[in-house]
Amino acid sequence: MSASAISITNHLHEMDFQTIHEFIRNSYWAKNIPVATLHKALQNSLCFAALDAQQNTVGFARMVTDKATFGYLSDVFVLPEWRGRGVSREILDAVVAHPDLQGLRRFMLATKDAHDLYKKYGFSPVEDASPLMQIWQPDIYQQ
Repeated sequence: MSASAISITNHLHEMDFQTIHEFIRNSYWAKNIPVATLHKALQNSLCFAALDAQQNTVGFARMVTDKATFGYLSDVFVLPEWRGRGVSREILDAVVAHPDLQGLRRFMLATKDAHDLYKKYGFSPVEDASPLMQIWQPDIYQQ
């Protein structure tokens, strides 16, 4: 099956929360995230899900944004059996084209392994990271 066999939705009620939680709680970036925490995060974000012909969630992305000046792309994934079919491109096409995400001054993400994909959408390494600061608790869900 190709990516043309999928559709993209922004409606949380059309997304399979269990599939999303199962993938993200096993991810390197949000290991063991509690159900309630992820549910709250999705409710307060602009979410994108790739659905197959049977309306199963096969991919996902979440934008944390004020819809005016800043956006942070996170929790991007495609289920293993759907990789290599263009699903991530379909999701990212929908993200960058979304009307609420036009004209953002800064659009960020963090990735360990998908730099080539994101470069196709105009993302580049932060040239001068010195202005950026963070409070980082990578093991917060392990406690």
